[in-house]
Amino acid sequence: MAEIAQGGGNDKGGKVRSKKVSTRVDMTPMVDLGFLLITFFLLTTTLQKPVTMFLGMPAKDKDKKEQETSPIKESEAITVLLGKKDGEDVVYWYQGTGKDVATTQVEKTSFAASGGLRDVLRRKKKEVGEKFFVVIKSKDDASYKSLVDVLDEMAISGIDKYGITDINLNDNKIIDKAEAK
Repeated sequence: MAEIAQGGGNDKGGKVRSKKVSTRVDMTPMVDLGFLLITFFLLTTTLQKPVTMFLGMPAKDKDKKEQETSPIKESEAITVLLGKKDGEDVVYWYQGTGKDVATTQVEKTSFAASGGLRDVLRRKKKEVGEKFFVVIKSKDDASYKSLVDVLDEMAISGIDKYGITDINLNDNKIIDKAEAK
């Protein structure tokens, strides 16, 4: 608050002049108001919510020895293999289960919006229809970003039937065969 001098003049009479005193401003209320506003905006703002992708996993039933599985035809499924070559993430895919390494035709693709994995997924889904299934397998050296990118491509392409599984010996041979080309 500003303080104002109350007295003034001299005792001899005559003109009464006020004594010139410098004003002093108390900053305590201003600081209180600043903290009040900071507190208000911190409490009323909404923080950015984390963006997550729902991944439905089947429940493990300990009582059942055999899990019921529906057979998937090789013509209705593709397998996406993730790996790393020369420090770069690579994506391979092939039609079917890949049981026979010699006859499996593997193709290399990328995550490009045009001509990449998205086009492959959309084309195959259009060919197969609603029964289309994608198996995703990742080598140990593949990056986590590659797996997230594949899951993003699945969501963008509207494919809701897919599985993430461990890579096996045949798949490693298929990748070695593709890298030898």
